[in-house]
Amino acid sequence: MLRIHFTGVDLARVRMAPGPDALWETILSFHRLRDRRGALVFGEWRTETRTRLNGETRLLSAVVPGRGYFPDFLTPAEGPHTIESGLEAVRETGQDRLHDELSRVAGPRGLPRWLRALAEGGSEPLDRLMCVLRSYHRAAISPYWAHIQARVDADRAARGRALLDGGADELLASLPPMMRWRAPVLEADYPVDRDVYLEGRGLLLQPSFFCRRTPVALQDPLLPPVLVYPVTHTHTPYERHSAGTAPGPSLGRLVGHTRSAVLQSIGHGCTTSELARRAGVSLASASQHAGVLREAGLLVTLRHGSAVLHTLTPLGTALLRGGQPVMAERSAPATM
Repeated sequence: MLRIHFTGVDLARVRMAPGPDALWETILSFHRLRDRRGALVFGEWRTETRTRLNGETRLLSAVVPGRGYFPDFLTPAEGPHTIESGLEAVRETGQDRLHDELSRVAGPRGLPRWLRALAEGGSEPLDRLMCVLRSYHRAAISPYWAHIQARVDADRAARGRALLDGGADELLASLPPMMRWRAPVLEADYPVDRDVYLEGRGLLLQPSFFCRRTPVALQDPLLPPVLVYPVTHTHTPYERHSAGTAPGPSLGRLVGHTRSAVLQSIGHGCTTSELARRAGVSLASASQHAGVLREAGLLVTLRHGSAVLHTLTPLGTALLRGGQPVMAERSAPATM
């Protein structure tokens, strides 16, 4: 079990990440690629991603074992990051830290030659690692970024509503069921027994699409505290993203005053009853229109307590903006 100990100052410094972190999704997705669990959520993604890989799995397996510890420097704490800002932060890792963290992942046979050279501060193996991470991200993460972002944004909307309703206590109590808020300690299912004392540093909560079953925390207690936790998955088709892609023919069904009003009324997230009130339609009509919008990939619906919460996907936001795309990846944390 993981136990995170809060002070009053820490409660005031709980923050939600503003979106998915490219490197956390990259590393955690590599774990999902190698296991067979969660086929309903990840099966299609695994099949498609494997066809685009070209040797990255063998190289990454040496630095990201299938189980247990992987180096903290691969997921810099100063995020959330885009892939480029994240890789730049990885590149700036000090030699002593590289050596210490890579030594922890060495198996019975030690590290491969190129990782030993990296642990000793070699620039060429560091360039190789950057290339492998970028290539894997391009194959496994980039085509699905809009889908990942939509799920993380939906989770953020639910956490934000909990914060507004009851402050930091309600926010921490609203986290997925593998985490339990028993003030002043947040308990979480975890593969080892561990205590983390925040000591006034606060906590960054990072929702993740590829995190599964248990949250993840950085191993080094001196690094800024981050807790990565799984979003709630809905079994909808993946939204694949490519620059310059125009809305598909199915969006033609959405033309009409009422449905446009419903889409615009969602804003930063609302329940079905709030949606009906904002759009000036009946509860049944709001629910029906939300279902059509959801099937078209324009919104995500998550259960929040006894209600359901609707949030726009990047495609839905782009439609409201007249086809102008939203930022693909964001890089600055937000305080809630």
